Amino acid sequence: MMMTVASSQTLFTYGNTPVDAKEFLRAFNKNNQAVSSAKAKAISDYLELYIRSKLKVQEAIDRGYDSLPMIRGEIENLRMQIIENYMTDPQTEEKLVSEAFQRSLKDIHVAHIFISFKNSSGIDDTTAANQKLKTVQQRLQKGEDFLTVAQETSDDPSAKNNKGDIGYITVFSLPYEFENIVYSTAPGKYSTAFRSKAGFHIFKNLGERKALGKIKAQHILLAFPPGTDEAAKKQILQKADSLYKRIVAGEDFGKLASQFSNDYITAVNSGNMPEFGVGKYDDAFENAVWSLSKDGAVSKPFETGHGYHIVKRLGTTPIIADQKNKTNLQDLKQKVMLDSRWQKSRDVFYQYIIKKTGFEKFSYDNAALWLLSDSILNARPVKIPVNITMQTALFKIGDSTLTANDFISYARTFRYKSDGSGLKQYPDIMDEFMETVAFQYYRNHLEKYNDDCRYQMNEFREGNLFFEIMQREIWNRSQVDSAALMEIYLKNKSKYTWRPSADAIIFFCADEDLCKTLREQVKKKPASWKEYTEAMQERVLGDSARYEFHQIPSADKVTFKAGMITSSVINKDDNTATFAYIVKVYPQPGQRSFEEAKGLLVNDYQTELDEKWVAELKKKYPVKVNEDVLKAISK
Repeated sequence: MMMTVASSQTLFTYGNTPVDAKEFLRAFNKNNQAVSSAKAKAISDYLELYIRSKLKVQEAIDRGYDSLPMIRGEIENLRMQIIENYMTDPQTEEKLVSEAFQRSLKDIHVAHIFISFKNSSGIDDTTAANQKLKTVQQRLQKGEDFLTVAQETSDDPSAKNNKGDIGYITVFSLPYEFENIVYSTAPGKYSTAFRSKAGFHIFKNLGERKALGKIKAQHILLAFPPGTDEAAKKQILQKADSLYKRIVAGEDFGKLASQFSNDYITAVNSGNMPEFGVGKYDDAFENAVWSLSKDGAVSKPFETGHGYHIVKRLGTTPIIADQKNKTNLQDLKQKVMLDSRWQKSRDVFYQYIIKKTGFEKFSYDNAALWLLSDSILNARPVKIPVNITMQTALFKIGDSTLTANDFISYARTFRYKSDGSGLKQYPDIMDEFMETVAFQYYRNHLEKYNDDCRYQMNEFREGNLFFEIMQREIWNRSQVDSAALMEIYLKNKSKYTWRPSADAIIFFCADEDLCKTLREQVKKKPASWKEYTEAMQERVLGDSARYEFHQIPSADKVTFKAGMITSSVINKDDNTATFAYIVKVYPQPGQRSFEEAKGLLVNDYQTELDEKWVAELKKKYPVKVNEDVLKAISK
């Protein structure tokens, strides 16, 4: 409790600007992994660095660096890159991904009865559909076989042959609204009727199994042309049998697929199909593929509504049952975002935005607004007087008020249906308009409503300002002031010495295998090391210089000698590897020349400049630390 209270209090001020402990701790925890016994010292040390950073950023702001086009452009570019990461509800997103994972673990055998709103003449007749639904429900309630009822009553044309049995499905096989019904229906049970735009749907769970995963196969299709009769089918089957015998005799499946298959998409790829799971293709096709017992097995020709198929199993990928598998979760997340279920997340987030931003709808006459809109959009006079104008306020979100003019401007562009079937209804356009405005307002004011976004943007902004002012005030000066560097060198010459060292070439390799190959090449012909590294392009870097012994990588403690190639050092975190070729050894300490010491001199000069500058900044922006709060957060 004390820690929570302390973190909400001011930790220090610089000038007139307060910094609360929460902001400091956020930065500290991101950049430090101190153990509890060393936490107090780590916080104290980091606080000094943090204060120095704040002083420099404030100075950059006072100098107007935050208005530099380059700085503003970089900040805006970052905002554009990260903004969509904050335009979803994380909890809903996580729930949908978790739900998809659980559903991916099992396949469900499904049957379906569809009752269309359209009658035999193609005209909507909901009365007749409701009556038919009632009849179907009564038959099912009496215990009649679901498949028989489906075959006799379903308006799905395929039900006449498959009795409504659509085979096994898994997550993402069906539209989300149907998937929800199937996965919430117990095995052996059928669902209540679901009303879609097209009609009524009843699903039955015929059984469940552990998910099969995915399968990869090659495919030959001998298709049925339109109007194919039984005699023609028999001829096609004879051709399929002939191809099957050739495959069994050892002919290449891929070549035959390229030559004879009517599945032109896979034929150009030697019959190779993209890896697929259940619910992707025709039930009969999937059953035949999954019935193949081992990799390399080839099916006998089998028939579907498309023609005769011959399939060769290439391999299977089992379902991933580990909920911590990041690759699988990321794949599921991408599928969720591309699926209709993503609209659910958007709907939830829309309600969150409305609540967060303070949405307020004003009182106005809807009918009058539709009449005014119709008049403006269709360039015709209003037939009756309306009590609304283009300036009439419709609703308010945050500090932004939207008027009839804003709505009509939106409708002018978005009043047509995306499928080209005609005009949308005005209430539907209004719903879209309100949602669009809400999302855009939230996007434009995200830092106000989202702490994480505000922290990330502020961190990037301050980082850019810090870099800019350090570049101008410290880094550039220390690089070009040769007189000051020479003065430091002459005053402290004994400080700039070589410990035992060697001229060496250090090789940095992208992976262990590459390191092994390069090491063997260098061992055979050291003089060609540049040629070898250039051939491996950016995957290898060779750096030639004089190094003190402790800077030279070696997995073993050895005495360095000219001509030696050190053992490889492998970084276990990323499998990168390094080794060195020793050119010349300097076993005794020695004086560094000015040029050899220049890197060290620049560092020392930068430290000197920085200390003087910080002292000046602390006078300009006096710093006061609240010791009680510091003590509390250090515990």
